[in-house]
Amino acid sequence: MSPLRFCRAVVLGFACMGTMMGCAATQPSKFYLLTPLPNSETAKQGLAVKDGVAIGIGPIDLPEYLNRPQIVTRASRNELGLAEFNKWGEPLKDNVSRVLAENLSILLSTDRTALFPWNSSTAIDYQIRVEVIRFVSGPGGNSFLSARWSLYGENGREVLLVKKSQITKRADGQDYDALVAAMSGNLADLSREIATAIKARIPKKPDR
Repeated sequence: MSPLRFCRAVVLGFACMGTMMGCAATQPSKFYLLTPLPNSETAKQGLAVKDGVAIGIGPIDLPEYLNRPQIVTRASRNELGLAEFNKWGEPLKDNVSRVLAENLSILLSTDRTALFPWNSSTAIDYQIRVEVIRFVSGPGGNSFLSARWSLYGENGREVLLVKKSQITKRADGQDYDALVAAMSGNLADLSREIATAIKARIPKKPDR
């Protein structure tokens, strides 16, 4: 083998070794989901009933910077951080919708919940539309949820309430598992605010 070919072979060998070492050093991705209220709250509110109030959840609007697989954090006032190896197990909008529906089912003691878009034949007593403005963690381990939500009456025909909620939760740790748990807590508190507003408008059954 000529000296030139030998040098090329050595360089190529080192390049392949570097690529293999880089692949071996790449950490595996972790996937996370927001979680609904715990079973203890289910027992507190009572079992869901088939003849409970019918709730329609959605549309749910998220900022475009959150519509990505990576978990987004706020590194500073003007800088966002993307967790390359810590990702959502499903689109965040779908996860928020599903957890919000489960939470309201628990808090309002009903199993009559529908996610947008539902069938036109589905009867809805109250509809919740949510515009998420901010849903990230910041320096110091705090998780922030800022959302503007609207409560509509039967089949979405009348606006009953428009409100902006701002909720802060402190994460119990510095890892992403603690962060996602805090974000689930944000969503739980928002669910309680919405459930309270709906309960105030549900006609009371006359005493027998």
